[in-house]
Amino acid sequence: EGCRSGVIRMGLRAGILYFQGHGDYLRDPKYCHGIVPLREYTQVLSCMGYSMRCFYSPEFYLDLPTDHPFPMQKFRISKEMLLERGTVRPEDIVEVRAAATHVLERAHTPAYLQKIYRGQLDRKEQIQLGFPLTPQLYTRSAIEVEATRLACEAAMQDGAAVVLAGGTHHAFREHGEGYCVFNDIAVAIRSLQIKNPGIKVMVVDTDAHQGNGTNSLLDNDPNVFTYSIHVGRNYPVRKVKGSMDVETVRYVEGDMYLNQLFTTLAAALDVFAPDLVIWIAGADNHRNDRFGQMMLTVKDLQRRDEVILSAMLRNRIPIALLYGGGYNRQAEYTAKLHRNTVVTAKRILGEVRGLVS
Repeated sequence: EGCRSGVIRMGLRAGILYFQGHGDYLRDPKYCHGIVPLREYTQVLSCMGYSMRCFYSPEFYLDLPTDHPFPMQKFRISKEMLLERGTVRPEDIVEVRAAATHVLERAHTPAYLQKIYRGQLDRKEQIQLGFPLTPQLYTRSAIEVEATRLACEAAMQDGAAVVLAGGTHHAFREHGEGYCVFNDIAVAIRSLQIKNPGIKVMVVDTDAHQGNGTNSLLDNDPNVFTYSIHVGRNYPVRKVKGSMDVETVRYVEGDMYLNQLFTTLAAALDVFAPDLVIWIAGADNHRNDRFGQMMLTVKDLQRRDEVILSAMLRNRIPIALLYGGGYNRQAEYTAKLHRNTVVTAKRILGEVRGLVS
């Protein structure tokens, strides 16, 4: 008992701070005889064939003008990278169909859904959304919502699940913004609440931009806690207050960012005990991103991922991982950053499963 991992013994707040400083090692609760390097567990568990469901569709891709900044190829490329690396197996990839209209109406008005379906946005609305109106836009966006809804259910069953897309946190009830058509997070939470009305869900949003649409749609729900850490003076100009909003300075460096993240997320977990975490990870925190206005390195992002995933999974808090944004100046680098987060999730899930088996 005395050698349980630090996060179980000290609670979530102390656990986040524990993993912040001790991410290279963990204690083995089976034998309680010292420190075991994580890399040794990774080698053993890679042979065990443990799975983590990843929700995907080739229809995540939407044809865009060649000069459009959204890296639409990232979904396919990151999936291929994960398969090539062996992080996920073909049978772990779950292809998804579009969410039904009545499911989308859990967060959006019928009139807005019809506007997208019929391609009837005016010029201002199209500019605000950022995507051209095409016949595929409605279906593609509805598929992304369904992927997140199913991933949340899978996470509740398996401990963790991934959407190889998702995190459309700028979509409001009656309009879309910032490349976000339908709000997959809000629809997923409302769907969970139908099956389990008392479920407590925390949204952890580490994308570089505030999830203004998510905050609007989930406002005043005592069973939902929205946490966001983002650049204060950046898009969106109009912020919407969430449960806890943490603003960073522009071009924040890794050490300052990680300190803000770990201390404030620990404080959030002091006041709200979730049954599920929906994590919008974000790859736009990287120093070479076009729009993120942060200066994090690959190592900084890995540290972020390790601490968040370790703190949740070692406390048996299910986590659904969504990609969020990313607009790296190198075309394929956004896909690599998303891939890295999924690799870390798979590794830590395997460590937890191996330690408690």
